[in-house]
Amino acid sequence: MRSHLLNDTTAEQYRRSVTEGIERVAAKLAATDRPFTGVTVDALAPTIDAIDLDKPLLDTAAVLDELEDVYLRDAIYFHHPRYLAHLNCPVVIPAVLGEAILSAVNSSLDTWDQSAGGTLIERKLIDWTTARIGLGENADGVFTSGGTQSNLQALLLAREEAKTDSFAKLRIFASEVSHFSVKKSAKLLGLGQDAVVSIPVDHDKRMQTVALAHELERCKKDGLVPMAVVATAGTTDFGSIDPLPEIAELCEQFNTWMHVDAAYGCGLLASVKYRGRIDGIERADSVTVDYHKSFFQPVSSSAVLVRDASTLRHATYHAEYLNPKRMVTERIPNQVDKSLQTTRRFDALKLWVTLRVMGADGIGQLFDEVCDLAVEGWQLLAADPRFDVVVEPTLSTLVFRYIPAAVTDPAEIDRANLYARKALFASGDAVVAGTKVGGRHYLKFTLLNPETTAEDIAAVLDLIAGHAEQYLGESLDRAS
Repeated sequence: MRSHLLNDTTAEQYRRSVTEGIERVAAKLAATDRPFTGVTVDALAPTIDAIDLDKPLLDTAAVLDELEDVYLRDAIYFHHPRYLAHLNCPVVIPAVLGEAILSAVNSSLDTWDQSAGGTLIERKLIDWTTARIGLGENADGVFTSGGTQSNLQALLLAREEAKTDSFAKLRIFASEVSHFSVKKSAKLLGLGQDAVVSIPVDHDKRMQTVALAHELERCKKDGLVPMAVVATAGTTDFGSIDPLPEIAELCEQFNTWMHVDAAYGCGLLASVKYRGRIDGIERADSVTVDYHKSFFQPVSSSAVLVRDASTLRHATYHAEYLNPKRMVTERIPNQVDKSLQTTRRFDALKLWVTLRVMGADGIGQLFDEVCDLAVEGWQLLAADPRFDVVVEPTLSTLVFRYIPAAVTDPAEIDRANLYARKALFASGDAVVAGTKVGGRHYLKFTLLNPETTAEDIAAVLDLIAGHAEQYLGESLDRAS
């Protein structure tokens, strides 16, 4: 079995095996004519359950044939222009090249003696990102597994910087449409049930700063500690951006940590046209960025950035076998000193290769295209009497629902929209997401593919209307 180890003697086998796999994927990408086959759990599960993992096939070609049946055929392909559901982007080729390299070399980015140049590349990209944000010369950060981990680490630092004798007194303020990871982080950090104070949003789904000021004042009056305000630069459902300058003013006034969750909106850091939409982010104490959302990187590629590098000490633990304290005085750079993770992939390499091939403007132009497309989609929805669209897009998300002319029962309209989404997914013709607004069911387009066109959006809207009308027609037949 040593013949399967990647080393100097198996380099040619590695080349052949990986090339064969790449050729299979390339052929699949070229032939994919819809984002999903529509396969059901009940149809696919028996195929996978029947595989005996204790009986290997012992042949790469046979394994790839099997993989076609259990994965490649029925995968959901984010590169297809009618995949319009979640915050999953098509990926750029330079990043996939970086992924192939980092997987083969398999550096671990916890210590210098496991990564060397990888450590310096990650640090350079952190510096590049903090400079784009404008956090200042003392800024720092580290790559993470995703926005949830980045938010958790940022709030851990905020908790420690709050310097209170009772976690029960700590309060986090976030808008009512902020990411669920804020509440999840509060729980993981040992804070009370009431730790997260939900701030109402305005018509554009942006945090109301008047309400925030009121809650901060009440917090102080009640003898509680305002630990952090989480401003969102690109909410998951609406792509809305909270008023960052006004929030920054309030955080300064109340001596409160300002965290900006820019997991989605970080693409504006490279934007050629829309960078001004996140003005004020430079005043944050910490920022979450997900390059695997709006920088067109493969999962995972994310980071948490901080204004004051010294705050990262709250995540530091020294182990003699790994990163003893003497290494600090010896100026040996160990990224584990900043991270919640120990073993960590060299995910920064994907972004490095992308920037060196395409440049920041190249990435920003792609994100600008999907923001422009969202405006076209909003115009289509606003002009179509079959649909109600919630808010004009700030980034690239559209939330809407089908409104039949002959039906007025909100519950029946909910069921029609739920059915349309489910039927569309089952057909495989397109994939859209769903959410709730005001307790009612809505549909959602998350536009992250520059290859998607207004014609694609119009066609998917017609499909949604058709499925909803079919449901309502059958519903009327059943009722009669």
